[in-house]
Amino acid sequence: MKKHCIVVIGAGHNGLVAACYLAEAGHHVMVLEKRNIVGGSCVTEETFPGFKISSAAYVNSLFLNKIVDDLRLRDYGYEVLLRNPSSFTPLPDGRYLMLGPNKEFNLEEIAKFSKYDARKYAKYEKVLSEIASFIDTTLTMEPPGLPPQNLSDLTQYLKLAGKLLGLSQKSKITLAKLISYDARLFLDEWFESDALKATLLTDSIIGATNFSGYVLLHHVMGEAGGVRGVWGYQRGGMGNITQALKKAAEDRGVKIYTNHEVKQIKVENGAVRKVDFANGGIVFPDIVVSNTDPKLTFLKLLGPDNCPKSFLRKIANLDFSSASMKVNLALSGVPKFFCIDEEDVGPQHRGTIHIAPGVSYITKAAREGKRGIPSTEPILELTIPSAVDNTLAPAGKHIMNIFVQFAPYHLREGSWDEIKQKYFEKNIMDALKKYIVNIENIIEGVQILSPLDLEREFSLTEGNIFHGAMTLGQLFSMRPVRGYANYRTPVKGLYLCGAGAHPGGGVMGAAGYNAARAVLEDVQKEKP
Repeated sequence: MKKHCIVVIGAGHNGLVAACYLAEAGHHVMVLEKRNIVGGSCVTEETFPGFKISSAAYVNSLFLNKIVDDLRLRDYGYEVLLRNPSSFTPLPDGRYLMLGPNKEFNLEEIAKFSKYDARKYAKYEKVLSEIASFIDTTLTMEPPGLPPQNLSDLTQYLKLAGKLLGLSQKSKITLAKLISYDARLFLDEWFESDALKATLLTDSIIGATNFSGYVLLHHVMGEAGGVRGVWGYQRGGMGNITQALKKAAEDRGVKIYTNHEVKQIKVENGAVRKVDFANGGIVFPDIVVSNTDPKLTFLKLLGPDNCPKSFLRKIANLDFSSASMKVNLALSGVPKFFCIDEEDVGPQHRGTIHIAPGVSYITKAAREGKRGIPSTEPILELTIPSAVDNTLAPAGKHIMNIFVQFAPYHLREGSWDEIKQKYFEKNIMDALKKYIVNIENIIEGVQILSPLDLEREFSLTEGNIFHGAMTLGQLFSMRPVRGYANYRTPVKGLYLCGAGAHPGGGVMGAAGYNAARAVLEDVQKEKP
């Protein structure tokens, strides 16, 4: 087999995963990264002196254990820290709901609000776990053509059909509802408690602008935390994942260049010819694997004359609507909640803290976001990883990650550069002060990343953390567009390996793994 020169654009987790597998197969691999550090959105940075901040992505559940094992990432420092409890929802009336991996604990907590829901919850988890196991089998699949184009496609669909038929009747019906229902209606069929429904509903809106049953399912699929659906922290921050991948890649001979922004991918006779750097450098690869999103890859880096116009229209029309914002805080002490009279680090600090006290609260926030108005009472997902990982902050101090929704990229009035500081001080701080007694007194540092900042800093078009919406029309055989879900593109030698390809967003690594296999399969078919 000929040894190829392969350029990977973007040193995010998917790009590094692809690079590792391609180098292990014996190819000469170069990774080019715009920023001064590898990791893309999966990165740890000392934003404030002594504080290690997961700047963008902040928890791990989805990263594939297969990749961890294949690349021996634990040997390079990869370590997931479990969170117990994993979820804490404080309420304005002084009550709260905690959930975690212990089933008996969950039932006791839910029964505080509804004995009916406590009885139903175990069934709910069982059905979602069965469905997640089915979806699991698709994550490392190369999606077949739609409609099927050959015998291989038909075989893939028959295999999927067989696995689908193996689900229980309840799980089949639930899966159909998850991919077609508004998540609010779906949860209404299961539960009666507003606190429980609001807590679960937050999983359906992370990175989304609609109440997506599939996104809800997407967030309960992972097993990196040791138990399906339970999220963990990464020791040393999320950058620990990509630093482990960097070391694994370099040990396999991969050359990684930071501060190397790609300006253009040049094409000759329908095939990749060269890659131009923004600093004037040039490289002549045989193959290019792009970890940037489809719009950046095809509409900016590739240019308008190298793909069919019909294809470029589909790319331009992809839904990238987003309403996510990230705020990172350095804290001088432990946040104290009104609903728990405790000064020290406790169970309430370990997991995800949901500032979303009811379904109507979430619905109002979403409606405002749809109209281009940042939610006046935003939904906040808080994490304090330093409550579990003592390597992240100086002794006695803490960090708080805040994932904010809904913060629409396209504003009805003004710009994010004009309003983000005021929005933090007024709306976000007002929401925090309703639940945390001492929040104003313990903030040492603030980093605000608006959707516009996420686009600028991490090359996330429109601030979309998934490289494109995870809607039914942009999943599986239609991600990024129908006819090109197999990681290949209209340009010979150009492949996609980012979250804009199947199976989509989240720190999973599957798209990088799948794209590397597609490249190796094509190389294997080449004539000597």
